Amino acid sequence: MSSARIVLISAIASGQGKTTVTAALARKLLRQGLRVRVFKTGPDYLDPMILQRASGAEVYALDLWMVGLDECRRLLAQAAAEVDVILIEGVMGLYDGDPSSADLARAFGVPVVVVLDAGKMAQTVGAVVLGLQQYGPVDLAGVIVNRVASTSHAKMITQGVRGVPILATLSKQQAALPERHLGLVQPDEIAEIEQVLDQLADQLELDMSAWDAIAPVAMDTALAAAATPQLLAGKNIAIARDAAFAFVYQANLECLRAAGASLQFFSPLNDEAVPENADAVYIPGGYPELHCSTLSAAQRWQDSMRAAYESDMPILAECGGMMVMADSLTDAQGTKWPMVGLLPGEVSMQGKLAGLGMQALTTADGELRGHAFHYSVLSTPAEPVAQTVKRLNGAHGEAVYRQRALTATYFHAYFSSCPAAMARIFLAGELS
Repeated sequence: MSSARIVLISAIASGQGKTTVTAALARKLLRQGLRVRVFKTGPDYLDPMILQRASGAEVYALDLWMVGLDECRRLLAQAAAEVDVILIEGVMGLYDGDPSSADLARAFGVPVVVVLDAGKMAQTVGAVVLGLQQYGPVDLAGVIVNRVASTSHAKMITQGVRGVPILATLSKQQAALPERHLGLVQPDEIAEIEQVLDQLADQLELDMSAWDAIAPVAMDTALAAAATPQLLAGKNIAIARDAAFAFVYQANLECLRAAGASLQFFSPLNDEAVPENADAVYIPGGYPELHCSTLSAAQRWQDSMRAAYESDMPILAECGGMMVMADSLTDAQGTKWPMVGLLPGEVSMQGKLAGLGMQALTTADGELRGHAFHYSVLSTPAEPVAQTVKRLNGAHGEAVYRQRALTATYFHAYFSSCPAAMARIFLAGELS
């Protein structure tokens, strides 16, 4: 057994400041000499980037469906054996989704800390806290009040909250962490990100006696990771990694390595060619729509992708990766840019979500789970070889296309949900 102080940080809804508060708390505790690990509930690429910078450690997803109960337990137990504090940032509101953040907290006996934006209320915060506590119910360990305007405002909030400790307050920020259509801006694009995180930590007023009163959670370390067959032994997988293609789960990289693959990273934005010793290529999601001019002019990279395709090298192009494999990509300003042209058709950005939510792909090797989240649409004459199924209602989700050894889809797969299916893609470019 191992133990650590573990809390799940949630809220009544998105937009309350969960990521800001989690990052501030992680940085504050880290500066006090504590070992801190952060997890993120559900599928997410952008929040973990900020949280990784705040905590100094990789951030993994926890999701009872996509990751699985046993793997979530193993990840938490492994972290508890290595650190003093584990912060789990929830998704949306505390009871939103199936499974919800509350379900995750209850599954592992983890207390909940609620972040509340008090910018437009005062004593009513207490009523909201009471409702969140009793609805589930959950073990509510405390409240962190965000966007506190003044000392008098804080006093009114304190008067309204009864029976639950106020763990911390965070004053109104002059500028929030910047966002764009898919979520937070990547930390490498934020000037002086370290100073921003330090400032947030300084401004977080943490009641250490209330924090220390939260009892540690014991985790059973006996659950070992399932052995992954060495299906990719000796294979070198080239992975695009830069500001345009940064949406990769750390767990996916570890799954590839566990299957025996060697990983080599290259940058399409820097016009780097696919490495000559590559046996397969992985072009993950990201923000290619923000870099159309550079990617369209990256002739060396494009030529290397076409050469890999012509040699029938397995290629997985996932979401943003698929967008640049099409003939063209039309950005949000309406400018049409020629792209690699391995998948016939055109991709166009739009102002509303085109795909969202947990999905699964049935393969000959089992169910590969993951999610979709995109604002673009693909118009193609190609016929899909498979289709994901939405977990919410069983409806058709994202199409999966295959052209020779190219697999292209908006679906973001969580590889360890079915390592054999993942390996099949990188071995032969096939799903069944």
